[in-house]
This record gives sequence, C-alpha cells and structure tokens, in this order.
Amino acid sequence: MISKPLVLTYLYLFIYILLSSGVILYNKWVLSPNYFNFPLPITLTMIHMGFSGAVAFLLVRVFKVVSPVKMTFEIYATCVIPISAFFASSLWFGNTAYLHISVAFIQMLKALMPVATFMMAVMCGTDKPRCDVFLNMVLVSVGVVISSYGEIHFNIVGTVYQVTGIFAEALRLVLTQVLLQKKGLTLNPVTSLYYIAPCSFVFLFVPWCLLEKPVMAVSQIQFNFWIFFSNALCALALNFSIFLVIGRTGAVTIRVAGVLKDWILIALSTVIFPESTITGLNIIGYAIALCGVVMYNYIKVRDVRASQLSSDSLPERMTKEWKLEKKSSDLFTPSKSSDKSGGKGEGNFAASELNADEEAPLLPTSRLSHIGRSQPSNHTS
Repeated sequence: MISKPLVLTYLYLFIYILLSSGVILYNKWVLSPNYFNFPLPITLTMIHMGFSGAVAFLLVRVFKVVSPVKMTFEIYATCVIPISAFFASSLWFGNTAYLHISVAFIQMLKALMPVATFMMAVMCGTDKPRCDVFLNMVLVSVGVVISSYGEIHFNIVGTVYQVTGIFAEALRLVLTQVLLQKKGLTLNPVTSLYYIAPCSFVFLFVPWCLLEKPVMAVSQIQFNFWIFFSNALCALALNFSIFLVIGRTGAVTIRVAGVLKDWILIALSTVIFPESTITGLNIIGYAIALCGVVMYNYIKVRDVRASQLSSDSLPERMTKEWKLEKKSSDLFTPSKSSDKSGGKGEGNFAASELNADEEAPLLPTSRLSHIGRSQPSNHTS
C-alpha cells in the first residue's frame, strides 16, 4: 500500500510544478503584445513585490504566524539591501525577456544557471575551480549555444535580458550564502519576503519612474485588478510551494522536479503560444545542456553527502570513546554510597548527554521544518 507521507510528497511536487509553470505562462500572457498586452515588466514585478511584502507583513506582525528575525541595521545594510537589489534585477530582466523571446527558449537559456552560479561562487571565493565542474559548464554552454543557433525567432535583446537576469539571480544566491550564513541568519520564505520584498520594491521604484511611468501617462494601457491580483497570488503561492517541497523532500528532489518542470513547460508553451515553435536543433542543444546540468547536480549532491559523512564521523567516534571512558570509570567507583547519591545523578546527566549526542546526527539539517522555525541548513537554491 502507498503510504500517506509518500502521497503528500508527490502532491507537493505536483503543486510546485503546476504553480511554477503557471506563473511563467501567466507572466508571458500578461506581458505579451499578442495577448493581454501589458508591456510594463517593472510594473508587474513591483506588483508582485508589493503584494508579497504586504502578505508577509500581515503574517509576521498581525497574525504572528512567523517570528521576525533579529535584524540589526548593519545586517540590513550589508546583507538585505545587496540581496534585494540583485533579486529585483533578476526579476526585472527575466520578465522583460518575455517581451522579446518565447517561453520555450527562455527555459532553454535557464540551463545556464549552474554555469552562472559556479562562476559567481568562484569570483566570490565560496567555491574553487574544479576540472570536473568546468567540463560540465562547457557542456552546458555548448548545448545552450546549439539551442540558440536553432532558435527561429532569435532576438538578441531578449537573450541579453534573460542571460543578465540569470547572472543577477546567481549572484543573489551566492550573496545569500556568503552574507546571511556569515551573520548566522536563517530565513524561511515568509521572513525572506518580509525583509527583502519591500526593499526590492524600492529598488524597482527608481527605474519605474524613469522608464515606465512616462509610458503609462501617455498611452492607453488596460489594467484589470483581478488579473493582476490573481497573478501576484500565484507568484506568492509559488514561494510557499517551494518551501513545502524543500521541507518535505530536500534540495535533491526539487532539482529533479525542476528539470521535469522545464520539459513540461517547454511542451505546454508550444501548445498555449503557437508562435513559439521548437526546432530539432533546439531539442538537441537543450538535451546536451541538460546532460551537463544533471551531471552538475550529481557532483553537488555527492559533495554534500561526502561532507555530511565526514561531519557525522567525528560525533560517532566521540560517542564510542565516551562510552568506553564511562565503562572504565564505572569499574573504579570508590564506594556504594557515592553510587547511590552523586553517582546516580551523574549517570542520569551523562545518559541525557549521550542521547543528545546520538540524536544530533539524525536531525534533518538539510530540510526545513514548519513555518516560523527551521533547522540549520546549507541549502541555498
């Protein structure tokens, strides 16, 4: 019989894939001049940030579902502001790309994310150049180049916007790892939106005043409240679904689900948007890039497991040594009176410490717990 936790896990994965694909297709439909024709990507991104920030404020301050993190001015200035700036930039450039290139080609270009993340990690000093990873990056890059060469409606402006957004997102991920972990902070999606969404809204406000506000003043652009409300609600639900999937499964499963989601999204985009055609060279190039992405994910998972085994071996050795030391100390107990009084209390205290040491390696350190509380995690993406 299929267990209930397994059913919930697959249900969360299905919801994540559905929401992620839906948000991308919805954004394309809203921004595309052939459909809803709202060619203002900064405005759409600001709506998302404003709505997410307002909901996060209600959850943290009003309903108190999540406890706020102790945030000093130094941490906010050195961590939150740079992360928010690159987060806003990645969303801005990514949404702008929908105006120029198809959803299928955008998903193919997103295969460059491991390449961008690895390059930024090496530049920031969080990772070292490795031959095996470098060969994977070359394979991914060659696949993306082949896929781009086979694109019928290739647009250099949209490609530049999408690639720039990918590198901005990669830098945001690396900065999140460097700055937040250095300060010892752990943010779940609610607290992340609480601190980052308002700051990202402010960063987007400046280019919006310069680029899109004059356009809105002179042109007749339709604004439907329910369309933008439902669009922002889907984007917010996507953030929570990612939280549920990571908490239920872990980073490895969500990577695999992301690859599956890309294939589903490419197929759906060709059905929903007939103008986005896929050539055989597109498929060949993306398949080559996908092989590099899968190999990169395998290397990262292998490294994480190796680090976990090495970290778990030390407590286990200490526990075994402690047991031997405890047995030898029990053999040389001076008298029965001391064993009945202080020895008993000392034994209970030592037993509780032993249970804590034995249980510590079993804690799900790579997963998130319920909203408002999380175990220490090394997961960044």
